[in-house]
Amino acid sequence: MKTLSRRAVIRGAAGVTLALPVLQAMGQEVAAQSPRRFCAMYTANGMSLPAADNGINDWSWFPQIEGPEFQFGQSTQPFSPFREHVSFLGGLHHASGLKADPHMCSDMWLTGAPLHNPKPGTFNSVSLDQVIALHTRQYCRQPSLVLSIDAGVGFLSRTGTISYNVEGKPIPAENNPRRVFDRLFRGDDGSTQTRRAELAHRMRLVDAVLEGTKALNRQLGRSDRDKMEQYLTSLNEIEGRLTASERWIDIPLKAQDHSHLNLEATNEGAPAEYYRNMFDLIALAFDADITRSVSFMLNREDGMGISDTFPLKLGLTRTHHNLSHAGDRDGQLEFARYDLFLSQQIAGFLQRLQQYQDAQGSVLDNTIVLYGSGCSTTHNPANLPTLLAGGRNLGLHHGQYCRTKDGLMSSLYLSILQSMGIQQDAFGDSSKTLSCAVFDA
Repeated sequence: MKTLSRRAVIRGAAGVTLALPVLQAMGQEVAAQSPRRFCAMYTANGMSLPAADNGINDWSWFPQIEGPEFQFGQSTQPFSPFREHVSFLGGLHHASGLKADPHMCSDMWLTGAPLHNPKPGTFNSVSLDQVIALHTRQYCRQPSLVLSIDAGVGFLSRTGTISYNVEGKPIPAENNPRRVFDRLFRGDDGSTQTRRAELAHRMRLVDAVLEGTKALNRQLGRSDRDKMEQYLTSLNEIEGRLTASERWIDIPLKAQDHSHLNLEATNEGAPAEYYRNMFDLIALAFDADITRSVSFMLNREDGMGISDTFPLKLGLTRTHHNLSHAGDRDGQLEFARYDLFLSQQIAGFLQRLQQYQDAQGSVLDNTIVLYGSGCSTTHNPANLPTLLAGGRNLGLHHGQYCRTKDGLMSSLYLSILQSMGIQQDAFGDSSKTLSCAVFDA
């Protein structure tokens, strides 16, 4: 029998190549490989990069020294136990970000789309997490998990999601820990026969609603059609998840301990408790191989949403967006202290990923974690703060501060795709991978 390459692909919609499912012709060793995962986390309003005159350079988010000799600043100190698992990247930007409304920086963070001059009939393009989901969906129960501090999609230039499908349409995000848990784990409760009947009923309902809304959409005006398109995108995502669930209904989930979760946590309560539970849910989903692609919008641009008040809940004196505009020493120091808070939450997430073990290495070793913002300081779409973590078994070499000159975020994304084993010639506005020690052998 002819042996197929595990990199065999077919070409699908929007020029995106799709990985074939694992076949016997690819060899038994392919099925035994550890999962390759991706998680993108976005924070709005940039990071604190204090003015030199304020005398608090040690609170700058970016390290002061490039290369492997870099030192963590005060706001990134929680990452120090993971020095061999994290790297900072500087000097990156989206070429289109310099031309677009700066409030749109979160819309294009994972896409690099020319939002200032979109193609007719479109606005955005497919996001990195969804390209990865197209290649990993055949291996897991849910193609992707899209999370945000505020549920839904938000609205133009004040987005509430960082994920976009192959048509460039925003994918609605979930923000409630209990609903996330139910979506990920509740389907394993009850008898197989009962779950199969419930699933078939839900699929019939979604099919009926989809058919009805498509007919209605043809009768609406432009504004109403735009709203209906968002609704249809949401229904299509639900339909995709239900179809995937049908394939896995006879396969039990991995046994896990969920006792540490607080499913009553909400974004209206303590910020640390909310983030901890959301990150724990992501870690559990990765450990059980429920999904291999996750995006999480930690907060929104321009003071939108409930997270703008999180600094006040932590004892700081200004809102998140207000702090990002601060030029005085006290304001920039408080902004950096909020960066410190976020670093603590993400470091806790990395610790959880390190605790869970795959057949080969930890979940962290087999997961590329991307953390960053769509601007450096407020509304400045250059030198985007970017941190990479994990992925040791995917070929990443950490313990670096790599600063490039006018490097493209899309080049970074192409490097991430290739590290994930996804052979794609271009992403966004780049056809070249990023020249950086993190990816260089």
